[in-house]
Amino acid sequence: MQLDDILILDCSRLLPGPYATQLLADLGATVIKIEEPERGDYAREMAPIGESGHGEIFEAVNRGKRSVSLDLTDKVARKAFYELVETADVVFETFRPGVTERLGIDYDTLVEYNEELVYASLSGFGGTGPNAERAGHDLNYAGETGLLDMTRPDEESKPTIPGYPMVDMASGLFSAFGIVSALLGRERGGDGASGEDGEGDAGGTHLDIAMTDTMLSFAQVFASGAFAGRTPRPGKTMLTGEFPCYDVYRTADDRSLTVAALEPKFWRALCETIERPELVEKHLSDDPAIREAVRDTLQAVFETRTMDEWLDEFDGVDTAVGGVYTVTEAFDREQTRARGIVVESDGSPPRIGFPIHDTDADADGSAVPTRLPGHGEHTASVLREAGVSDGTIARLTRND
Repeated sequence: MQLDDILILDCSRLLPGPYATQLLADLGATVIKIEEPERGDYAREMAPIGESGHGEIFEAVNRGKRSVSLDLTDKVARKAFYELVETADVVFETFRPGVTERLGIDYDTLVEYNEELVYASLSGFGGTGPNAERAGHDLNYAGETGLLDMTRPDEESKPTIPGYPMVDMASGLFSAFGIVSALLGRERGGDGASGEDGEGDAGGTHLDIAMTDTMLSFAQVFASGAFAGRTPRPGKTMLTGEFPCYDVYRTADDRSLTVAALEPKFWRALCETIERPELVEKHLSDDPAIREAVRDTLQAVFETRTMDEWLDEFDGVDTAVGGVYTVTEAFDREQTRARGIVVESDGSPPRIGFPIHDTDADADGSAVPTRLPGHGEHTASVLREAGVSDGTIARLTRND
């Protein structure tokens, strides 16, 4: 679905919300970032500072947007915001429940200005439940939903903070997915939130998205066991290292290999390549002693060569073995370059582009916008396009 004619008012900041709207911008939507006049998005000044002079988090998720500076506690600014809402397709906000009502920009208020508005609310715990108004960030929600517990290598170790902000990014992804679904439902004349066909006026849609819900959705791979009273333990499930065929092994140069030979054909090819055919029949043994013996054997074998030497050995072998790379190395991999996911244009520093390619288009990712907006850079032009009076614009931009 192309979003070229879609206008989004983005009242979010930091990471999950801006990631959602950047995905939508990559699909062609016009995203207007609403920022408070004094500081704007906090991520602009959060260290480390990137080449743009803004924080690297801001750089990561705000390319291709327009920035409008409005103090929504001010009546004049709020009236100007209402004028923007009249022609918008989507309003996206990440305030804690209750804040939008106090500001006068809640769904019930805004739908009076635009009856077909898609209004998306993303918060830590959603708009209902006893935790709805609690503060939190990615780490808190990872702890609440079982993710952190599953990062421990063993029962005695403390949880490890995931290398990527999983909850933030997943929540942004689900938000974008929900917004596109609601827009499609509106286009078809139905309720985008419920998926009903409907007849007549579609009306507005209010999406209530909880970051904790997104992670619990990811946890469904363990749900059946958990519901049956079998609490999954780190390192004790198939996908967390219970079996030696799915684990990480150190190499002679203190690097690591990933082994994910779950299928019998992959396991056989692995055993034959390392010249340990006797391990084939011990693939998914239910005997813990046998599993640990196989794991020890694999570790002893893999630590005899470097990571690259092993990868050369497995080149062309139909099995699931890979290397463990730093983020910097991953960006410079031949496969990464071939996919065109790293985008360089407009004289901007490299950015990560949209991860889905239209096979009928160029695969270099150059179609995605890369420029970052200055704080309030587009206030006057955007308000003028919305029909806001010159006098009001002058008042609102007086101190910019």
